[in-house]
Amino acid sequence: MNKNQVKPRPLDGITVVSLEHAIAAPFCTRQLADLGARVIKIERPGAGDFARGYDERVDGLASHFVWTNRSKESLTLDVKQPAAGEVLDQLLSKADVLVQNLAPGAAARMGLSFEALHERFPRLIVCDISGYGEGGPYEQKKAYDLLIQSEGGFLSVTGGPGETEMAKAGCSIADIAAGMYAYTGILSALMLRDKTGEGSRVDVSMLESLVEWMGYPLYYAYEGAPPPPRAGAAHATIYPYGPFPTGDGGTVMLGLQNEREWLLFCEKVLLQPALTSDTRFCSNSQRSEHREALRAIIVEAFGSLSADEVIARLDAAPIANAHVNDMAGVWAHPQLEARQRWSEVGSPAGRLPALLPPGRNSAFAPRMDPIPALGQHTDALLRELGYAADDIQRLRAQGAV
Repeated sequence: MNKNQVKPRPLDGITVVSLEHAIAAPFCTRQLADLGARVIKIERPGAGDFARGYDERVDGLASHFVWTNRSKESLTLDVKQPAAGEVLDQLLSKADVLVQNLAPGAAARMGLSFEALHERFPRLIVCDISGYGEGGPYEQKKAYDLLIQSEGGFLSVTGGPGETEMAKAGCSIADIAAGMYAYTGILSALMLRDKTGEGSRVDVSMLESLVEWMGYPLYYAYEGAPPPPRAGAAHATIYPYGPFPTGDGGTVMLGLQNEREWLLFCEKVLLQPALTSDTRFCSNSQRSEHREALRAIIVEAFGSLSADEVIARLDAAPIANAHVNDMAGVWAHPQLEARQRWSEVGSPAGRLPALLPPGRNSAFAPRMDPIPALGQHTDALLRELGYAADDIQRLRAQGAV
C-alpha cells in the first residue's frame, strides 16, 4: 500500500443517517464518523441543529457543535414535508443505520419507528435516543442533561458538604453517557447483523445510561444505608484523596488507596513517620472519620512547600497525584503534546484544533474531516440520489430542503 494511501477504517462503507440535535446523538454519530462511517446529518432548513446557536466561542462557531459534528455531511430537510419524506426514504433505502433523538414519539409519528422501517428495510439498524426510554410514566417527559443529572441522583453526590450545596458536572455527562452507549450499541448491532443478516433496534435512555454510572453510590446506599456524603472535590469515602493547598498558593490533587501507601505518605511525603501509629488514622475508615484532623496536619506540612515540591515528594514516594489544571493547562498539557494527540479539522471558520479520539489503533488513523456548514452538502446529496437541478430548485421553492 502506498504510504500516502488511507488505511481502511472499521466502518468504511457504513452509511448513517441521523435526525439529531444537541449532544447525545451528535456525539454518538461523531464516534461512528471517527471510525470511517459516512454520517449524513439531517438539519432543519434555515435553523439547523439548535446546538449551532449555543454560543460563538470558536471563531464564531458554537463550542458544542464544533466538538460533536466533525466529519459529517449536512443535509437540510424539512421532514414534515411530503417531498422531503421521499428524499429521506431514498436515503434510508441505502443506509445501514438511522439514529434519532427527536422529541418523544416524533419519529414514530413520521413513520420512522423500527417496526415500520424494518418491514421495508430489514437490514436497517435503528437507534432511538431519548431521555427516559420507551414506556413507563416518564416516556413523554422532556429531558435535558442537567435534568437527567438530577433525576439520576448525580446531583445528590456532587458539590460541597450540606444538603443545598449540590453542583452539576462541568460537562454534559448525561448526554455523553447516552451517546457512548448508543455508539457501542450500534457497533454491536452491526456485528449482530453480520451473523443474522437483519437489522435491530437500539433503545438508549439518558436516565439509564447515567444511572449505570452511578453504580458505586447506589451500592454504597444498598438496602437503605446512608448514601456517600457530598465531599466537594475530595473522595466521599477514601481519605486522603482530593485537593490540598500548598505554600505557594497552588493546589495538588493526591490519592491513597491502601495501607502501604499510607505508610509511604507519612514517611516520605509528610516526613512524619510517627503518624503511622496514630490510632485515629490506622485504617481508611478511621482516616475518613477523622478527616478534618488529618487535613489540618497535611495542610500544615504542605504550607512550607510549593506545588512542584509537593508533587516531587509524592512522585518519589510514589503516591498518585495530579496538577489541578484549568482549560488553558489542558490545552498545553505536556502528555497530550508528547503523544501527539492534537490534530486539526476544517470548518466554516477555517482550520481548528481537535483532539484525536481516544483509543489509538495501530491499524488505521481516525477520520478527521471538516465540520459542515448548515446545508453544505444538500445539493450534492440530492444529485447523488438522482435529483436534477430543476428538481432541487423545486424542493427549495417548496421549503422541503
